[in-house]
Amino acid sequence: MKRIAILGSTGSIGVNALDVIASHKDRFRVVGLSANSNTELLSEQIRRFKPRLACIMSREKARSLEKRRGTRVVSDMEGLIEVATHPDVDLVIMAIMGSVSLIPLLEAIAAKKQIALASKEAFVTAGELVMKAARKNNVRIIPIDSEHSAIFQCINTSPSKELKKVYLTGTGGPLRNVPGKLFDGLEPEEVLNHPKWKMGKKISVDSATLMNKGLEVIEAKWLFSLALDQIEILVHPEAVIHSMVEFIDGSILAQLSITDMRLPIQYAVGYPERIAQKFGLYLDFKKYDRLTFCQPDEKKFPCLDLAYGALKQGGTFPAVLNAANEVAVLNYLDRKIKFTDIPRFIEKALSRHRGKPANDINDILDADCWSREEVRKLCCQ
Repeated sequence: MKRIAILGSTGSIGVNALDVIASHKDRFRVVGLSANSNTELLSEQIRRFKPRLACIMSREKARSLEKRRGTRVVSDMEGLIEVATHPDVDLVIMAIMGSVSLIPLLEAIAAKKQIALASKEAFVTAGELVMKAARKNNVRIIPIDSEHSAIFQCINTSPSKELKKVYLTGTGGPLRNVPGKLFDGLEPEEVLNHPKWKMGKKISVDSATLMNKGLEVIEAKWLFSLALDQIEILVHPEAVIHSMVEFIDGSILAQLSITDMRLPIQYAVGYPERIAQKFGLYLDFKKYDRLTFCQPDEKKFPCLDLAYGALKQGGTFPAVLNAANEVAVLNYLDRKIKFTDIPRFIEKALSRHRGKPANDINDILDADCWSREEVRKLCCQ
């Protein structure tokens, strides 16, 4: 019986993870849950899964939950860390959106918990620190993102000297066939309409700007110890191949499946064993007469270049990139800025930042805080 805590249980990944766990009650038990503010859904999850500990960020909401449920309820960052490091937890599913995931992730690693990671922002902002901590504590980090899960599965136990290149695939997002000249007037409803995946609002906007691919490049660099020229992005509209790995002998391995996040989640929580899934999610090749690939349009989607540039500059620049993107996306969803302002404001933040080496978490948090304030000012002008 693997004992699991889910940080971000009311989000898309968290809900899917609980669906996986519920389908294998003989293998998994929920020990801890956390949510940002969705008290109603968290309350239902507590009722259904009966965890020992649950966290919601608001102290007031935590008190209301405590009165109604037998589960001990905590709050704030301290509560989040308590869930991530609970002594009865074997595996932590990190599904918190944004850089707020960084501190509980590092604390979970320090407590020697195995990690199933969906919170890519932690790797974007502090990939080197996270991997150093993981090696020190002998913690394996198993990616949940479909692309990184695919690479993880293809690499398996192959030594890094055998790897030539990885190919991160993506559908191209909901705007792949929308002319760039129309981007100024795009409303959030149009941008959130992803052709293949059902995701949260923030990551859906990232998919539309292709910032998600840029963030995935940074994540892949640290997860798999790759050089930048070993990572290539391919637009693959059919979303059948979730990523590929090319080896030095010319062989290429690809991971294929239908587009449902329960599959990479189940692989991550079941690792190193593969478990028979109970959702009927099997690929039917007869439905596809072709699989196509092309290069992304970097002029149309400038966030890609911004992500590559931040990675090349290194140090605190990826943290600035990530924070600027988070603030700009939230302001766009609130209809305070235009869609095209997202890359424009990120670029301004990066150009104004005085970078420094990211030697410890305080360097990263300082850069994150500075970037958020910088973009908030831009959004108010």
